[in-house]
Amino acid sequence: MDTGLAGKTAIITGATANIGRAIALGLAAEGATVVAVGRDQEAGARLVTLCRDLGAADAIFVAADMTAPASPARILEAALEFGPVAVLVNNVGGNVGAGFFADSDPATWAGDIDLNLGTVLRMTHAVLPGMIAARSGAIVNIGSTAGLVGDYMLPVYSAAKAAVHGFTKVLAKEVGQHGIRVNCVAPYGTVSSDPDAFSKGSRFNRENSFFARAFAGTSPEDMARRARQTVLGRPVATPEEVASLAVYLASDKAGFITGQIYPVDGGSLL
Repeated sequence: MDTGLAGKTAIITGATANIGRAIALGLAAEGATVVAVGRDQEAGARLVTLCRDLGAADAIFVAADMTAPASPARILEAALEFGPVAVLVNNVGGNVGAGFFADSDPATWAGDIDLNLGTVLRMTHAVLPGMIAARSGAIVNIGSTAGLVGDYMLPVYSAAKAAVHGFTKVLAKEVGQHGIRVNCVAPYGTVSSDPDAFSKGSRFNRENSFFARAFAGTSPEDMARRARQTVLGRPVATPEEVASLAVYLASDKAGFITGQIYPVDGGSLL
């Protein structure tokens, strides 16, 4: 299937781990020029090599903290060395912590909101003028089923992802007249079996023990309430299963699809 992505420049944030890494590799396999963004230089270098091996027109890694307001302009400058940006995948995100909202410290709310929503707003704002000038482009936001139903003990994260979904819809209405499409993929749990899929900063890197710390002291009853059952006999998706949808939505084959939120959840919302 000719996706029309060959030679097009694509920016992927949070590209060195899990879903973002799989999306970068998926776009590379379609012959796109991959501009991978992350914080782990070593993981970024490995990713660039893999992208080139898979057939990317070219690939570079841009080391950047997406919560820094100046990062989008620097990423865009690097991407424009290859030509106009045709695809933006806003993948970076995650929960800063976990717990009940009544027990939360208001000082921590901004972290979840900025990581999941602020980064999307700033990076999108940076690329839109070029897409409008070109009268074409595809933006794929990575939301979450948490933004559809709310994840137990992740109240601010869930709210931020719901905001990403809402932003997807309104932006699609605004920029459709310029030939730009905006869609969102909303995964449930997604974990790779490949140990190389998790960069140093990833929540899923075992050395970080993020989830053990985030849910330390949580009762078995509350952990059970957090779980949602799928109907497919396994609890999580692979990154590639999420990435395949993102690549499709970025491609010419999805040319009449915009403003949509697509769960990848194994039927957990049924």
